[in-house]
Amino acid sequence: MLGLSIACGAAAALPQPKDTMPANSNDPHAWLEDVTGAKPLEWVHAQNARTDAELAGTPAFAQSEASLRAILDSREKIPDVDKIGAYYYNFWKDADHERGLWRRTTLDEYRKPQPQWETVIDLDALGAAEGEKWVWHGADCLKPAYARCLVALSRGGSDADVTREFDLTSKQWVKDGFFRPEAKGSLGWIDKDSVYVGTDFGPDADGTSAMTASGYPRIAKQWRRGTPMSSASLVYAGKPSDLAISAIHDTTPGFERDFVSRALDFYSDELYLRGKDGILAKVDVPDSVIKAVHREWLTLQLRDPWTLDDRTYAAGSLLVARFDDFMAGRRAVEVLFEPSASTSLESVTWTRHHLVLNVLDDVKNRLSVLTPGADGWTRSAFVGAPAFGTLGVRAVDADDSDAVWLAATDYLTPSTLALAELSAGTHGQAPEVLKTMPTFFDASRDVIEQHFAVSRDGTRVPYFLVRPKDLALDGTAPTLLYGYGGFEVSLTPGYSGTVGKGWLEQTDHGGGGVYAVANIRGGGEYGPRWHQAALKQNRHKAYEDFAAVAQDLVARRITSPAHLGIMGGSNGGLLVGNMLTQYPQLFGAVVVQVPLLDMKRYSHLLAGASWMAEYGDPDTADWDYIRTFSPYQLFDPARDYPPTFLWTTTRDDRVHPAHARKMAAKMLAAGKDVRYFENTEGGHGAGATNQQAAHVWALTYAFLWKELK
Repeated sequence: MLGLSIACGAAAALPQPKDTMPANSNDPHAWLEDVTGAKPLEWVHAQNARTDAELAGTPAFAQSEASLRAILDSREKIPDVDKIGAYYYNFWKDADHERGLWRRTTLDEYRKPQPQWETVIDLDALGAAEGEKWVWHGADCLKPAYARCLVALSRGGSDADVTREFDLTSKQWVKDGFFRPEAKGSLGWIDKDSVYVGTDFGPDADGTSAMTASGYPRIAKQWRRGTPMSSASLVYAGKPSDLAISAIHDTTPGFERDFVSRALDFYSDELYLRGKDGILAKVDVPDSVIKAVHREWLTLQLRDPWTLDDRTYAAGSLLVARFDDFMAGRRAVEVLFEPSASTSLESVTWTRHHLVLNVLDDVKNRLSVLTPGADGWTRSAFVGAPAFGTLGVRAVDADDSDAVWLAATDYLTPSTLALAELSAGTHGQAPEVLKTMPTFFDASRDVIEQHFAVSRDGTRVPYFLVRPKDLALDGTAPTLLYGYGGFEVSLTPGYSGTVGKGWLEQTDHGGGGVYAVANIRGGGEYGPRWHQAALKQNRHKAYEDFAAVAQDLVARRITSPAHLGIMGGSNGGLLVGNMLTQYPQLFGAVVVQVPLLDMKRYSHLLAGASWMAEYGDPDTADWDYIRTFSPYQLFDPARDYPPTFLWTTTRDDRVHPAHARKMAAKMLAAGKDVRYFENTEGGHGAGATNQQAAHVWALTYAFLWKELK
């Protein structure tokens, strides 16, 4: 897949909406959909100046921005690495490297407190030489020699990017090497002289676009070195209504093979094995199953119940089969995980001989190690895993090693990165802690708790609370409630220097704030059932859950509506937009980040059509229920709303900046208490550089403290 989420030659214009507002549109703010038009950008600059004048003109703001920038620029952060051949590679940004360095070291060096790094690509130098503001989107390096890489670079952080071929030995771009012009898509290695390519090839002879209605590649091709990309041979062509098409070469030694993925929507896809003759053989399972192939194994993670040979397997289960046997028609599967009322499968990680299951139990991680053998699969403990906090596991080199990276974190404890060697029994070595995040704020006065609120329909909804140990339960504590509630994304505890410094510690305001994170339906905290409970016509359940958490915070006397702020981004921006328009009485301030808000138009704007499996199609009868959670349409100029701050970026080509622009304009026209900020770079995030991100986060916390103290 192409990393689709809501989870990368010549200059090209930022993608525009796939259609424009009709001439008789009654939306007076439709002109703001012109992303880079002179008039909309003039409006953006005026709003930025207005917001800066209100929030950024004090010594306290300058100090806050500087402290947040220092955290983002810290040279003591954990440098996450990927093993590529004999080296360990890291992408790094700090005060001296605004755009970043792609660099490498050895494992022996990495173990040291201050490793010696060798620069491979300097994005600041590259951008200066080429007159571009490049943002790193990653590298795909060819096994087993690892001499060549396909490097993806984005202008300003947009999802659309270019791909270039790079020589790791000489550390130079390959002259006349593989090059994919700017578009949403990818290049992937087959061998040293051929790649799979998905990109905007231009329209077919009949005028059909090479991109889907969602704006991702509809066509996958095979391209040989030394030939023009236009001569690449067709591998597969999907339909315009598909989400995306991609072709992938499996480089696992001894298991080299090729696949085609046809994503039908966000939660269903078809996976095909591509034979040497180009003939495709489908992996014959329901489209909603998450399918993965590793060596001889096929894993099947169920989103829906599945009946096979008179047995029904529960949604959320993980099944395994031998891939070749399954493709030959034999349906012998084994259950590796089955959910309970409190558990869900968060992730799976393969090493050379083992499979690590990362399970959430009431939103707390539990790890186990599974090992296949002649008599089936055995299960053992993951030795030395911390008992508390969020745990993440990633293979160091799944082809050759049973080593994994183990990351551990919570809201108050600086994150650690350890190296662990797995074994089949329970006597493996304890993880070796290699790196620890610096302490960016004073957490000694705080405590983490988990509570459960009761939603309107009786569902128990968990949430995490970070509060001072000596908090007076008098309802006056400035409290920030965060949520997402979509796309089966789980919100688990994590150490954030910016949240800690900007909110939890903030001594400038006479004491730190309280922080809460709501694990509402629509997320993945309890697996597919939790996600599916808030899809489409049931979207309101996510919002009822969030309101229940807010009310529980008030009932516990932690805070009160005047002191309770909320924040969310992307789908979380849609969440807090609905809180603003449907539950304004519950909150004292609202921060809406890179949001969806105009749900009548969303499927016509950039990647919006890719999310119709989540929200529905507003051009059909689905609008009857979508309109009930479309903040742009729900806004009532006669109603009172809490102070609001909306921010986005011009270069967000995933969620169109017009959502935030138009909502701010509508609220301003009605005389509401609203401010707006738009970074000109950053893609679907806060900014392309640490300076940009620090500024927008400092604005955010300045606004929240101003309104909630």
